[in-house]
Amino acid sequence: MPPRRPYLLRWGRFRLELGRRTAILGVLNVTPDSFSDGGLFLDPEAACRQGERLAAEGADILDVGGESTRPFSSPVPAEEEIRRVVPVIAALAPRLSIPIAIDTTKAAVARAALAAGASLINDVSALRFDPEMAAVAADHGVPVVLMHMRGEPRTMQLDTRYADLLGEIRGFLASAVESAVARGIPRERLILDPGIGFGKSAEQNLALIARLAELADLELPLLVGPSRKAFLRRLLQRPGEGEPSPRSPEVEDATLGAVAAAALFGAHIVRVHAVARARALLRVIDALAAAGPDSPTPPPARQRPQP
Repeated sequence: MPPRRPYLLRWGRFRLELGRRTAILGVLNVTPDSFSDGGLFLDPEAACRQGERLAAEGADILDVGGESTRPFSSPVPAEEEIRRVVPVIAALAPRLSIPIAIDTTKAAVARAALAAGASLINDVSALRFDPEMAAVAADHGVPVVLMHMRGEPRTMQLDTRYADLLGEIRGFLASAVESAVARGIPRERLILDPGIGFGKSAEQNLALIARLAELADLELPLLVGPSRKAFLRRLLQRPGEGEPSPRSPEVEDATLGAVAAAALFGAHIVRVHAVARARALLRVIDALAAAGPDSPTPPPARQRPQP
C-alpha cells in the first residue's frame, strides 16, 4: 500500500503526529441507548474508570459522547447531553495526558465540554446541524472532525443510493472543509471522517474502506470508525440466526479486521471501543507498513553473498 501522508496536529498542550503510526480514538459513551455499550457508563464514576482504562490501553484521544447517533435514533436535548458529559470530562481532564474529544453536533454542548476540559470537537454533522458550532471551534482553537452523513441519524438509512459513492463523499467533505475554513477554523486543524455506518449499506461500507486511498487527495488526516457496526454483524450472521451481539468475541474480531484494512488503506486514526486489542493489532500493521517497499524509510536491500 502507498504510505500515508504525514500530518502534525498541534494545539494547546497537545501534539499528535499522524501517518507513521495509526492513532486510536477510544470510545466512551455516556448514553443509555448507544447500540454497543448504552447504559454501561451512565454513572460518572464508572465512566471515569473506563476513560482511564482506555487511556492506559493506548488511546491517543478519548471520545466522550452523550447522545447516541445509531440509525433511527432521536436527538437528545442539549441540557441532558451536557448533564451526561460535563461531569465526566471535568473529572477526567486533569487525570489524563491525552486530549478529550466531545462527540456532539450542538454548540452549547461543545462549549460546555470545552470549558470542562475537552480539547477537540467530533461533529458527525460536519458543522451542519448547529450554525454556532463553527464559531465555538474557531474561538477555542481546537481541532474538528468533519464527518460525511446524509440527512440525520433518524433518516440516514432510508436512502443509501449513490450514483458515485466515493465521488459524492469526496465532494461533501471538500465542501465541508471549505465552509469550515471560511468560518474561521484553520485547515490544519481539520480531520475528515467518511462516515462508516452513516447512510450507507453494508456493501458500501466495505467499498468505502477498500477505496479509502481515493480520499487522500483531500490532503487532510482521515478518521475511520468501523467498531462493532451493523455491517460487520451482518457479515457474520449465520442463516436462520440473528445478528451476533455487538460485544461478542466474533464482532470484536471482525472489528479488528476492518481496523487493519482501514489502516492499510489510508486511515490515520481509527475509532474503537476495545482499545487494547486494536493497539496490539496496529503495532503489527504499522510495522508492516514501515517495512514495505513504499515506506519512506524502506529496509536496506539484502546483500548477495560474495563468491
